[in-house]
Amino acid sequence: MDHIAGVEADTAAIRALLERARDAWDRGDGAAYGAAFAPDATDVTFVGTVYRGSAEIGRAHQVLFDSFLKDTRLAMEIVDIRFYGADTAVVVTRGDTYKDRPKKLGKVQTYTIVRGADGDWRIAAIQKTKRQGLMEAISFKFQPATKPSARH
Repeated sequence: MDHIAGVEADTAAIRALLERARDAWDRGDGAAYGAAFAPDATDVTFVGTVYRGSAEIGRAHQVLFDSFLKDTRLAMEIVDIRFYGADTAVVVTRGDTYKDRPKKLGKVQTYTIVRGADGDWRIAAIQKTKRQGLMEAISFKFQPATKPSARH
């Protein structure tokens, strides 16, 4: 397989991985959600909670799916996928949870995704950040040089 075909196949596999994670969320299936993560993964929530390991991520999310996140769905838009070597990618997404229909995608997620020895891609780390649009706008107004060249 040539390099371009390999990158296209890896990009498709990463998109499929994130789709499986989203599908597990939508079904409220903590075990399946956790299975999208590497055994030693780290999940930093937008409130600052740190979960470690796929089993803990799955267990904690099942509790959330059964309570605060009951019947929620996950909206996700991939903003960027960048490869760092053959077995590592960083993916930036915008997303949010919803019940009836997606609202404004108010969170930004940064995923580190790795290919395991078995050849499968898994989430090694995720950092979720609640976007502060007003603070961003104020910063850009008073310090225009802080505005990124590409807005996501």
